[in-house]
Amino acid sequence: MAVNLVGLFLHFAMISLLAIGGAITTAPEMHRFLVADHGWLTDTQFTTSIAIAQAAPGPNVLFVAVLGWNVAGLPGALATMAGTLLPSTTLALTATRWASANRDSRSVRAFTVGMTPLTLGLIVATGWLLAAPYATMPGRMPSTLALVALTVALVLRTKIPLVWLVLGGGVLGALGVV
Repeated sequence: MAVNLVGLFLHFAMISLLAIGGAITTAPEMHRFLVADHGWLTDTQFTTSIAIAQAAPGPNVLFVAVLGWNVAGLPGALATMAGTLLPSTTLALTATRWASANRDSRSVRAFTVGMTPLTLGLIVATGWLLAAPYATMPGRMPSTLALVALTVALVLRTKIPLVWLVLGGGVLGALGVV
């Protein structure tokens, strides 16, 4: 199966501009492109790639390199990372400099307040995408939904580092609890 690296780079460059709240918020679009449209990865490979990258130390965006690696090795990892980082970094630097110079403007304040629900919605959609394969397994729905609810409650009510929650979910999964 041949992978069009230029197409891979361009697609990740396009969706990087939608990455409000971080690259993970574009995971549903990455899934559609890599799994549903092209069949370069399976659902399991996609979910496992994200889980492995999230458990590893380093920046959150590393999952993009793991996806690219699983699609086309080192060239795929470079295409997905460059596509993800170049446009969004350029836009973020430009916008941050402009917003910093105009921070007291009503439009900058309105934009900041307006982005909150969008970011939360994208994060919820990503969480659902990652939980759905397990929630639809026979007998796993109650435990998966309970784990999701517990995780949300812990994030909202405590200051437990997210890495411990990811590790806890991994241990529960390894033990076959969820």
